[in-house]
Amino acid sequence: MRHSLWWLLLLGIVVALMYLLDTVLMPFIAGLILAYMANPLTHRFERWGMNRAFAVTSVFLVLLVVLTLSLLILVPLIVQQIKQLSDAVPAIFSWVENALAPKLQEWVGYDLSTELAGLKQVFADNWRDAGGYLAQALGQLGRSGMALISWVTYVSLIPVVTFYLLLDWRRLMDNITALIPRPWVDDARRLAGRCNDVLSAFLRGQLLVMLCLGGIYALGLSLLGLNVGLIIGVIAGLASIVPFLGFIVGMSIALAVALFQIGTLWSIIGVVGVFAIGQTVESVVLQPKLLGDKIGLHPVAVIFAVLAGGKLFGFMGVLLALPAAAVVMVLLRELLERYKKSTLYDASNQPAEQENGRPDGAQSRRDEREPS
Repeated sequence: MRHSLWWLLLLGIVVALMYLLDTVLMPFIAGLILAYMANPLTHRFERWGMNRAFAVTSVFLVLLVVLTLSLLILVPLIVQQIKQLSDAVPAIFSWVENALAPKLQEWVGYDLSTELAGLKQVFADNWRDAGGYLAQALGQLGRSGMALISWVTYVSLIPVVTFYLLLDWRRLMDNITALIPRPWVDDARRLAGRCNDVLSAFLRGQLLVMLCLGGIYALGLSLLGLNVGLIIGVIAGLASIVPFLGFIVGMSIALAVALFQIGTLWSIIGVVGVFAIGQTVESVVLQPKLLGDKIGLHPVAVIFAVLAGGKLFGFMGVLLALPAAAVVMVLLRELLERYKKSTLYDASNQPAEQENGRPDGAQSRRDEREPS
């Protein structure tokens, strides 16, 4: 009982420090997650004959090349589509006023004209003042130079922390294992293996699922002729971290854009078809191959974990929410298994060596004392 209280006190101290130092811990938490995700690739390079330092450097070079190529390809396209979207804003208001508002009034009796006029006025005022707001924001950044320097420092620390954690990953794991009380080592290793299965499946698998879904949606919507198909694909892919959220958000935006830009029944059918193909590929190929059945996080649990983590610890809480939820799920499964094997759940689970309230050892010792 006393040991349990000490562990609870230690856990409380760790949570309190995380809450107080959330901004400072951000680069270290992000670096830890990135190092964990990159560790299998480093191991593969080591199996090819590289030493650890050269393998880690090679991993960083591969990630740098992939990131650079992605930015060179995607950023100009996204900027171009944002410009097209901003140029289309007046036409969107005109379409809503002349096409959508009369339909709404005809179908449900709701007059949208008053709200639309106020929205147009607010947008026009803010659009004229955008330059002033930008100047104010830049001035505020200049006055808050230390905050800007701190933010840049934290972001720049992420690759440094990732590099050193990845370099010393094996030694770090050995040191943590050496600190575990010896009677707990076997159980700790077994639980750590389960947690690793869940975390690796979720972090790496979910990232690949998000990338694949974003690519499918962006390609399909662009082939349909939607001017902002790439942006919608990126938004839907990022939102896919929560099950079905990317599908709902992406298809809602895509349907609205297709109705405004093309306005035909075939465009609506095409959008529904693109997202149906994405969901089919996710269910039949991506989920079984990349995630499997190791995760088991309910969509409601995922939503709650993300919202609770963001509320309690800010951005760092969002980073830690899903990995922490996966670990908690593993621990709860372990507790459930032990509970079902306990006498509290089923009296027939009483150990075999105990009979009539007395261990077999006591019975055998009594038999030894009796004369034969």
